[in-house]
Parts: sequence; structure tokens; C-alpha cells
Amino acid sequence: MAMKLLSLFACLLLMSTVTVQAAGTPPLPKGYLNWQKSVRKVDNDKKSLFYGIHYIYADAKAMKGYRAGNKFPEGSRIVIEHFTIKDTPTGPVEGSKNMVVLMQKNARYKSTGGWLYAGYTAHGKPSGLDPVKNCFECHLKDAAARDYVFSGIADFK
Repeated sequence: MAMKLLSLFACLLLMSTVTVQAAGTPPLPKGYLNWQKSVRKVDNDKKSLFYGIHYIYADAKAMKGYRAGNKFPEGSRIVIEHFTIKDTPTGPVEGSKNMVVLMQKNARYKSTGGWLYAGYTAHGKPSGLDPVKNCFECHLKDAAARDYVFSGIADFK
């Protein structure tokens, strides 16, 4: 009997650990490539974390927030895919994908302005991105007046 209880406890502990890990970095939303896609954005600053070419994908709730002047409803999701830059004689083109970032409006994340920030590798695996140091500090400094989102509706024309 004690062995069964110990096994049950171990199983419950393992399940709660998996749940906590999953809660830290949610999986990338399935189908985000079918969301509204932005125009191509190029960051030529080699010192920038976002040096390269990127595209923004916004779900229907996020698009509603963009249209409302960057006032995003709860649950809005924005995914940004980042690519390296390949210089060519005709200008920069996309290299390989090197990073994916998710922003999801969630009032529980008070320390990051009501947004969950999550980073992923090119293959969609959690990257261990620090949501405060790597994300929110810049969003707070440069985009607080726009609900902490750098992009706007003009990026989707």
C-alpha cells in the first residue's frame, strides 16, 4: 500500500512539474502563419537583438487592437519571426530563420505590462528568453504609449 501511495505521489509530482514548465513557455500557436502578416521589416543595426528581417503575424483579436490604435483586447496574440540578413547586389534578402517571439495579452502578467512574452528557437522550441530583461525593458522604454507594442496598423498594409 505504501509503495502504491509513493508511486501515486511521484506521478502527481511529475505531472505538476510538467504543468509548471508548460505554463512558463506556452507552445507556439498552431496556424499562426495563416494570421494577418505584416510587411517585411528590416533592422540593419548589427548591435540590435533583432538585427535581420522579420515579419509580424497577428491573430483576429490583435488586428482589432491594431485598428483601435494599439489598444489590445485580452487574449490578443502576436508572433514575430526573425531571419538573418543575406546581402545581395539587389539588397538584403532573408537568410535562415533564427528566432520566433510570442506576445500574448494576459492581465495576469502585471510585471510585463499585461503581456506574456515567450521566445523560441527557429524550430519552435523554448529559447529561455528572459521576458523582463530581453523583452519588456525595451517595450516599456519605447512603446508604453502603444500598449507596449512597437508595431502598428501601418505595418499590415
